[in-house]
Amino acid sequence: MPFTEKLAEHFMIDHPEFIIDVQGGGSTAGIQACMNNTVNIGMSSRQLKEAEMVLNEIVICYDGVIIVAHPQNPIKDLSLKQVRDIFNGKIKNWKDLGWVNRRIDAVSREEGSGTRGSFEELVMGSEDIDDGIMVQDSNGSVKEVIATDPYAIGYISLGLVDSNVKAISVDGIEPNLKNIKNKKYKVIRPFIFLSKERLQEDSKTFVDYVLSNDGQKILIKEGLISIYD
Repeated sequence: MPFTEKLAEHFMIDHPEFIIDVQGGGSTAGIQACMNNTVNIGMSSRQLKEAEMVLNEIVICYDGVIIVAHPQNPIKDLSLKQVRDIFNGKIKNWKDLGWVNRRIDAVSREEGSGTRGSFEELVMGSEDIDDGIMVQDSNGSVKEVIATDPYAIGYISLGLVDSNVKAISVDGIEPNLKNIKNKKYKVIRPFIFLSKERLQEDSKTFVDYVLSNDGQKILIKEGLISIYD
């Protein structure tokens, strides 16, 4: 989560006595590290599974998982079922969606990714992502593939959407800040801080900063939705 590094940088400027080491690896890795007590604070962008519910959760902001295609793709809207059928392999050609006779190059995140976990929960439901779909290990990599492939489609965090990709409406609802805030756009996930035990004073100081107006302003600048909206 690049925005966590931004939060840590700003926090350490105001609190030079603290050193915060932000590690990557995906939501499952963050949850497991928290379960194993190898980190002070874990991070996740997916909901916890039943076996993980022993952890304490602190929601720090919200994010939209946005379906994106190449800017030259003329399709503006897909139903949730159509998106599901693209990623489960039932729809393989753009002609089935009213465009050209060309294979759909669907791009997904890797297993263990919080973005993928949220997509599976909110879009796929009980159906699996097709094993033949291209997999990338970051939202940035997914975006890069889609920006260079006119026939690609994938999903990324709201904060990464720019003119290099085209955001696709789902069930007629545009994935913009207004529709995410009022919950009309349904593919929404929380970003969560996690702890196994009660937070130590140092960790609590950082969490309090993230939940403060200053911390929330940083998250808003990163294209995320404040918990206070």
